[in-house]
Amino acid sequence: MTGRRPNVVLINCDDLGYGDLGCYGSPRNQTPAIDALASEGLRFDAFYMASPVCSPSRGAMLTGCYPPRIGFGSFDGLPVLFPGQGIGLAPTEITLATLLRDAGYRTHMVGKWHCGDQRGFLPTDHGFDHYFGLPYSNDMGRQAPMTEGPFAPPPGAEPSYLPPLPLLEDDQVVEQQPDQASLTERYVTEAVRFLRDARHEPFFLYLAHLYVHVPLYVQERFARESANGAYGAAVAAIDWSTAAILHELRELGLDDDTIVIFTSDNGSRGVDGGSNEPLRGAKTTTWEGGMRVPCIVRWPGHVAPGRTTDEVASAIDLYPTLAALCGAEVPTDRTVDGRDISGLLLDPAAASPHEALLYYWMEDLEAVRVGRWKLHLAKHGRPQLALYDLDADPAEAHDLAAARPDVVAELEVHVEAARASLGDRLTQRVGTDVRPAGRVAHPVALTEYDPDHPYYLAEYDLSDRG
Repeated sequence: MTGRRPNVVLINCDDLGYGDLGCYGSPRNQTPAIDALASEGLRFDAFYMASPVCSPSRGAMLTGCYPPRIGFGSFDGLPVLFPGQGIGLAPTEITLATLLRDAGYRTHMVGKWHCGDQRGFLPTDHGFDHYFGLPYSNDMGRQAPMTEGPFAPPPGAEPSYLPPLPLLEDDQVVEQQPDQASLTERYVTEAVRFLRDARHEPFFLYLAHLYVHVPLYVQERFARESANGAYGAAVAAIDWSTAAILHELRELGLDDDTIVIFTSDNGSRGVDGGSNEPLRGAKTTTWEGGMRVPCIVRWPGHVAPGRTTDEVASAIDLYPTLAALCGAEVPTDRTVDGRDISGLLLDPAAASPHEALLYYWMEDLEAVRVGRWKLHLAKHGRPQLALYDLDADPAEAHDLAAARPDVVAELEVHVEAARASLGDRLTQRVGTDVRPAGRVAHPVALTEYDPDHPYYLAEYDLSDRG
């Protein structure tokens, strides 16, 4: 070890489920590189994202705050951000990238952003020196006509389409409708270029995959070897990319100096090959399968290899934890919900610093976890009081609310505190300590469809995109 401050490589997948990796029990997906990463580091068995969908979970991870705290509960009634929407991560928010950049780190993001596509909201506006990737989900391009949902036209009107999918370099569109089957290799190429360029100074690389979000377009070499269709091929592409990043760190002599974190933005959809087993629920739900995700941390010489922990941790904890490990300062002029979990990383005997963990769906507080107990309050607008012992019943199959009113009462104290601070739409509570999202008055989409443009065909115009 050199004694330098650690580099950070944060790998975040899209919709990868708790049961999608070999080291988490998948019998169908082959993930040798990620399994090796787990054997060389710490595997979390109770690691959570702060939301079961993309935009709020990513904003939460980057700010260390629950989504309603930063105005990311919902977006004018939508659960995620859409192209050309005039909402994004407020310029006044201080992201993890900003913390590390201000502490002397080089910062670079590759892949999916999904925290706003307008000027002032992009990665280069939030602490990243450079950016290469898609500003939102890979299905938000020129695609089949929308016949339902918030962007559907009224009956009898012309079909409604989203604008062409933009690939950005920094804040400029460099390509429209890119070939998605090649994007992972392009992302790895960009990530490796950054690692080589930044190797002599501390750096933060955030690699946010497009996989395994639909539509799934994968390279033939992965499809040929998959025992789980296109989904398994997409997981294999993630594994290959992880191997490539780890190989480059070794070649550059940076292994011992780099914290590598591997996780996912929310649970799997639970269909088409994805799995959250043995958990209940899927993406968009506050059942465990929607928000409990894989997380592996490797830091040779600091994080003991081959460990697992069932101590509760969250993606919002990465903010204060990496700040502490990298010599950055967490702002003191605002509430940060994450907790420093460096003890969990460095000390096998450490306990979770979380007294309570909150589960939000948009602005609805739907559940709270305290220790082994999880109290459900509602599901997508419907009151639903239920209590589960997650240590004994991770599948949330046996409701103990009637049998343990004492535990219900204990957890309701934490519910009340959360409602007071963060708000709760279901009970018409307005939080006393929340900050608004950023807004622009006249948003403009990054691209506009041109019928004469020779777009890369085809996948986006299919009627059935999976």
